[in-house]
Amino acid sequence: MNWNKNVRKAFIIFLLIIQVIFLFAIFRENLKSWWAIASLIILCPLILITYLRGSLHHEDHEYEHIFVVLWIPIGALVTFYLNHFFNLGPVISATLVGSIASFIPNLNKRSHYMKQLPAAIYCGAFIGMSSTGVASGFMFILTASFFTAILLFLSKNLFAGVGGKLGTLAFAGVVITSFLYFLISSYV
Repeated sequence: MNWNKNVRKAFIIFLLIIQVIFLFAIFRENLKSWWAIASLIILCPLILITYLRGSLHHEDHEYEHIFVVLWIPIGALVTFYLNHFFNLGPVISATLVGSIASFIPNLNKRSHYMKQLPAAIYCGAFIGMSSTGVASGFMFILTASFFTAILLFLSKNLFAGVGGKLGTLAFAGVVITSFLYFLISSYV
């Protein structure tokens, strides 16, 4: 029980750091303008307050089923392929994958497993939206999917009802993979 609470707290801190990095990345190009600096000064404390005061988790500690998170690479690879080889663009590719995934539960309406697949596939679709400047190819996408699957597996009951969880987890997976690729290329 104590181990689960520590994992939950560490995960919340990790996601807080990822979201702050995400905000800095968004505003990095426009830090010379007053509105970007003001937005950053306002948004960072608001995120912190949300994490400290909000009801971000359930008390029970369920983990995502391992076979559900295995669908993340499928959503990521299909989206990446549609995005870069069919030139549909990231938004249309992710929308297409997410729309098709939303019909999977209709194949067997009594299956609890199939009801969980659209979210995992759509989480992968966010990874597949990466540009080739960030994601160098399919191996990068698979590695980012692996880290995102671990994060989704651990965060089953965290941030219940908070929007943006799947995109944040996908972003975290891509950031971790980019960092690892940077470290590997620096030492090789």
